Amino acid sequence: MSRHVQITFDAHDPRALSIFWREVLGYVHPGPPGVELPEGADSLAAWDEFLTRIGVPAEEHNSRSAIEDPDGEGPRVFFQRVPEDKVAKNRVHLDVRAAPGLQGEQRMTALEAECERLVALGAARLRRFEPEPPMSAGFIVMADPEGNEFCLD
Repeated sequence: MSRHVQITFDAHDPRALSIFWREVLGYVHPGPPGVELPEGADSLAAWDEFLTRIGVPAEEHNSRSAIEDPDGEGPRVFFQRVPEDKVAKNRVHLDVRAAPGLQGEQRMTALEAECERLVALGAARLRRFEPEPPMSAGFIVMADPEGNEFCLD
């Protein structure tokens, strides 16, 4: 029997990092439990209202955040506040499939376009790896706003 997974990021600013990854992945912030949000409602504002209503101190509102695939196919991504800094290269990272089915220059052009979009959102471009058939179709290594490495693949 297979298992579902949740990907968890340690972060200094869970809300900001969740907003970044929401835009990268096309995910959404779910609403609070038991709260029906109207179309187009701000789910993060709804969370602040919910947390205030149940007595969570304002300084704890940004202690965690989560995003979900609106189609229910991808894993939930959870962000939790931690005090320590990132100190080394990730041992596990995400590969963001930004050019499925594309090859050669067409693939690298699509990856470069996505790289530009993500840099505008706060990512950093670290390094481009050219295609080396048959083992690699080429990819771009990036870092999110808190320095977590990921690949555009």
